[in-house]
Amino acid sequence: MAPLRTVLRDRDAGLYLTAVVVSGFGTSALWLASGVWVKELTGSDGLAALCLLVMWSPTLLGPFLGTLADRMRRKPLLIGANLLLAALLPALFTVDSADGLWLLYAVLFVYGAAGVVHDSAESALVAAAVDPSLLGAFNGLRTAITEGMKLVAPLAGAGLYSAYGGPAVALLDALTFVLATVLYATLRVRESGLRPSRRAPAAEAVRHLRAHPLLRPLVLAGGTTMLFAGLNGAMLYAVIDDLGHSPAYAGVLYAVQGAGSVVLGLLSGPGLRLLGARRFAAYGIALTAVATGLRAVPSDPVALACSAASGVGLPCVLIAALTGVQRETPDALLGRTVATANTLVFAPNVLGLAAGAVLVELVDQKPLLVVLGGVWLLTAAWPAQRPASAARTSFRSPSDANPA
Repeated sequence: MAPLRTVLRDRDAGLYLTAVVVSGFGTSALWLASGVWVKELTGSDGLAALCLLVMWSPTLLGPFLGTLADRMRRKPLLIGANLLLAALLPALFTVDSADGLWLLYAVLFVYGAAGVVHDSAESALVAAAVDPSLLGAFNGLRTAITEGMKLVAPLAGAGLYSAYGGPAVALLDALTFVLATVLYATLRVRESGLRPSRRAPAAEAVRHLRAHPLLRPLVLAGGTTMLFAGLNGAMLYAVIDDLGHSPAYAGVLYAVQGAGSVVLGLLSGPGLRLLGARRFAAYGIALTAVATGLRAVPSDPVALACSAASGVGLPCVLIAALTGVQRETPDALLGRTVATANTLVFAPNVLGLAAGAVLVELVDQKPLLVVLGGVWLLTAAWPAQRPASAARTSFRSPSDANPA
């Protein structure tokens, strides 16, 4: 656990993580409240679900939005993104009927787009501010904090919404962005001059990921994992029905999964150093795949154990991929490469959710889960394969000196 203590003692890393706590709390609260808000205004489950889709949709524009993090100074860009959202969210005070939904959706879309830019700039700035040997521990802590916020912030947001309505949650979120702005403003980071190519800037990131012998399998495995995670997630309520519980039992399973992710986040730094990025990702995928197949067993203890195992296994490839991108990408290309990798990894999740929603209506979930777990297990071999040494780049990660 020494790397964790080292990260926490680092001034800038501590400020980053504090900002993640603050803004993550507000985002998680708004994520839940926006759907409840729309449901109460319209009575429509579909329009309520559209909130999450609108917030996620800018991820598809990641390769282009991420270019901003390479064309501009990243610290001012972080501050600007937070101030933009702090100024924009009070506009939701006027949403008091179904006629105002267009404004809510518009704000959520800008929210998502600013989040893509924010994540790209933050990841690039972290790579410059944090020692490369500590990036795995930092990203693990970030995951632990993010998942921890998901355990408490939605409940706080729901309570605030019930007491004071949607505008109060929007105000809370705006205040968290103001506080995050103050934290980012106090960072002591020296940035290099960034002069990216004016020709096809997004394509440069795609070429870098495709040609890199470590990043290509990690990003491919990450995207496939999130595709299968979407399929798996779409079957959640069918699994709960099979257990004989009400839909509210999903909250219990999500909480257990979140707790597993918190534990994994705290242990990811040592795990990456011990196993290397490829094996760390492969073992996490394998654990998640086995847990998915075992969800076909109609047993509460098994369901809870599978949720915890998924919480531990699922983030492994995501942390390995992000850490790999940060370590293996030149600084001038880092912002758009992070955004492109995020698009390739997370966009398939939406497709998986849509496909799973159709499949679970046509086929019993038990054989589906067994087949999904088996196919998912096969993908663990992709990141585990050792790339040819001749193809390695000069940006090789120290953690990958450990052969897979």
